[in-house]
Amino acid sequence: MCPVGGRSENCLPPPSPWPLELLAPAADLNCGLAALDHGADAVYIGGPRFGARAAAGNSLADIERLVERAHAFGARVYVALNTLLSDAELAEAVELAHQCHRIGVDALIIQDMGLLEADLPPIALHASTQMDNRLPAKIRFLEEVGLSQVVLARELSLAEIGRIRAATTLPLEFFVHGSLCVSYSGRCYISELQAGRSANRGECAQYCRHRYTLHDRQGRVLARDRYLLSLKDLDLSAHLRALIDAGISSFKIEGRLKESNYVKNVTAHYRLALDRLLAADPALRRASSGQCRFSFTPNPEKSFHRGGTDYFLRGGRRTPGAIDSPKATGELLGRVVGAGKGFCTLDSAVAVNNGDGLCYFDWQQELVGMRVNRVEGRRIYLYQTAPPPAGTLLYRNLDTAFNRLLAASSGCRRLSLKLSLQQVGDALQLSLVDEEGIASETELAAPPAVARQPGSAAALAELAERQLRKCGGTIFTVGDVQLQLDARCHYPVALFNELRRQAFANHLAVRLHRHRPGPVERPANAFPWPVPTLSYRDNITNSSALAFFRRHGVVAIDPAGLEATSAADCALMTCRYCLRAQLQLCPGVRSLPGTDPGTDAPPLLLADRHEQYELRFDCRACRMTLHCLPPEGVSKG
Repeated sequence: MCPVGGRSENCLPPPSPWPLELLAPAADLNCGLAALDHGADAVYIGGPRFGARAAAGNSLADIERLVERAHAFGARVYVALNTLLSDAELAEAVELAHQCHRIGVDALIIQDMGLLEADLPPIALHASTQMDNRLPAKIRFLEEVGLSQVVLARELSLAEIGRIRAATTLPLEFFVHGSLCVSYSGRCYISELQAGRSANRGECAQYCRHRYTLHDRQGRVLARDRYLLSLKDLDLSAHLRALIDAGISSFKIEGRLKESNYVKNVTAHYRLALDRLLAADPALRRASSGQCRFSFTPNPEKSFHRGGTDYFLRGGRRTPGAIDSPKATGELLGRVVGAGKGFCTLDSAVAVNNGDGLCYFDWQQELVGMRVNRVEGRRIYLYQTAPPPAGTLLYRNLDTAFNRLLAASSGCRRLSLKLSLQQVGDALQLSLVDEEGIASETELAAPPAVARQPGSAAALAELAERQLRKCGGTIFTVGDVQLQLDARCHYPVALFNELRRQAFANHLAVRLHRHRPGPVERPANAFPWPVPTLSYRDNITNSSALAFFRRHGVVAIDPAGLEATSAADCALMTCRYCLRAQLQLCPGVRSLPGTDPGTDAPPLLLADRHEQYELRFDCRACRMTLHCLPPEGVSKG
């Protein structure tokens, strides 16, 4: 039997029944258009309300413009409607769903199951990662109640993805790049309880990026003033083939709060990586059309980047923490080999430019930022900043020359057409066929006029082809051109130009009609929820959600309650990331005094400037939870 993610000549996985989808984020219309232009097969964006990024809302008019551009390429637009809702908000959320359906949105990303009790339009629904989608039984349930795609938890390994793949026929979506939440999505309540800002309502206060001190019950400090819950950024670009073999078909880039240069760079990087896989394996299919050519070489390290991790994709204990700083370090340039008054000398031949932003970690592991004043060879002069000492590793987190290339990058994506022009009575008929095989025909009245000085057939053909190949301002590029014209006839240049303009507009209309999403029906059933009891972890905030779960077999509610704010001993975070593993204090890795590798490790205490928390360790499941400190420091771990 092949291992999950493995390939050999005698053991190839079956071809994916789903096309491969590169799914890019959009903070706004400009970012969405940039994502499509740089190769996205789909874009996800927040609507006017109820998206899990409260600071990234968009008008329906802007979303409609994005839908039109996406459908021109056969790409899709998903609107994030993935916050938890109150009873008072449900009606507005349902109306927003109908408005999205009317403007042609392809799917809604949802978290609140109360929406499935409402009168929704026949639009596809995707299960947000906020639903904590990591168990095969839960994914099977989501399929049975009518969801069309599932965004899996970021923490999954290839083997775990493979087990989910075996349990469902739904297309599976997985984050491959961007910022990581330290807690399982949907299972982080610290922002809500401590700051009144619910991460499940798009208002996360990012406690994971705070500075903490860690100590044990005896008061021994294990780590002081470090960013102990801050993670590196996900980068799975080297594992796309393994993800395909495990069953992933939608590759998601995080970043609905990122600016357009980030979206261009990272989307282009993954577009090229997926295109290489598509070219090498004819069994794979792409989810949209249009070929991209970039005027820059994509490099994710040149955009916001905390250092890359493959997280838990390969299983086992991992150390994905970025505990020295939550800020972007960018790309490693090299090591400082000398320093003088206002300058340092670098051992790297990488070009550094005036205005670049550099940084390094000082002897206290604090990140220090600098701006380049001028460069002379490998000597870098700095703006009013003491240079780092020799031996320091130097990073660049702002590449001014690269950012200028990104800012100027546009018109990267074109849809190839084959053209056929012929005379049909008193008209010229232009037939177009694109790379998807979609065809259109456009006729323009053109009574033939005999040329006063008849030329050659070649001259007429050259004139016609030259005008028909002009594609400026459109998404098209012209490949093969076939002409059937009478050389004795005369046609003005303006006629060919007008015919081309009408034909392109007509073909675009045909494509938009072809790619408008069809209705999606959801079954009405009572397929049982995997467990019979509800708790605060199920994130129920309205009566419709409660009715949904009761209809699907739930018979009891945890006495601790349905709300994290009132639940006894609520886990503020539930994490696969483990600080013991990160700091090499894991009993399963290194035996510690007073611990047994076969039992759960004792709790530790974590403190920021305002509060102290207790960390508990379920070593059998390799999981860590964060709690408010019990009264009088009595541990329940």
